[in-house]
Amino acid sequence: MDAASDLEGPAGRPGDLVQSVARALRVLEVVGDLPGLPVKVIARRTGLNLSTTYHLVRTLAYQGYLRRLPDGRYVLGGEVARRFHALVASLARPPRSSVVLQHLAGRTALSAYLGRLSDGRVLIADLAEGPGSPYLEDMEVGLDVAIHATALGKALLAALPPRDRRAYLTEALLRPYTSRTRTERSRLEQELRAMPPDSPVVEHGEFRDGVACAAAMIPQDNPGTGPWAVVVSTRGEDIDPRVCAEVMIAAHDLAGAV
Repeated sequence: MDAASDLEGPAGRPGDLVQSVARALRVLEVVGDLPGLPVKVIARRTGLNLSTTYHLVRTLAYQGYLRRLPDGRYVLGGEVARRFHALVASLARPPRSSVVLQHLAGRTALSAYLGRLSDGRVLIADLAEGPGSPYLEDMEVGLDVAIHATALGKALLAALPPRDRRAYLTEALLRPYTSRTRTERSRLEQELRAMPPDSPVVEHGEFRDGVACAAAMIPQDNPGTGPWAVVVSTRGEDIDPRVCAEVMIAAHDLAGAV
């Protein structure tokens, strides 16, 4: 098995792929998914020979990206966390976002998220957890979420000029997450065009079965910074109108800060 072949993205393998870097990243992915692996298991799961794996693991441990446990197994090191915090900082969250999201979560007892469009992706920039929401592993700070199947993604798309919106939908992989996910570009475009700009965007079970979300665009004085939106998630497939009202209030509280 060619270990680098696992790393090919949708656009195919680049001609100048540096195999050692690709293999090191694969080691990090494997250890991140299954912490506490010995080197022999890491080698088997990455498809690399044992000698190469030993060299990569030792280098990554020396640089702080892996940490060796007393029994010889490996987990992710502190440098990974530092790189994550650098990523979060690069998202340029509004200074009041955490306070507003915590207030929204307190008022609704639901998890609240702040998201934005960046380089063709919908990124989670901040969140505050609430007890009334299920845990959504795909909606963590720094992760990108489905642009077509989430209320957050749809709210952000609806804010774009039609030409830009069509470009996003053309590039996006519109895969079904549930039986309710809309994957036809023409139907999505029709839905987005019909969304009133001053109303919340509600999604019922399109991203996760048994989960509903409501999102609102954050009004901006400077559209050049790209659109931002705030969203809450709840168990079940209905959203209380009072929750939608709180989401709209939070969006206006953040206006001018993004």
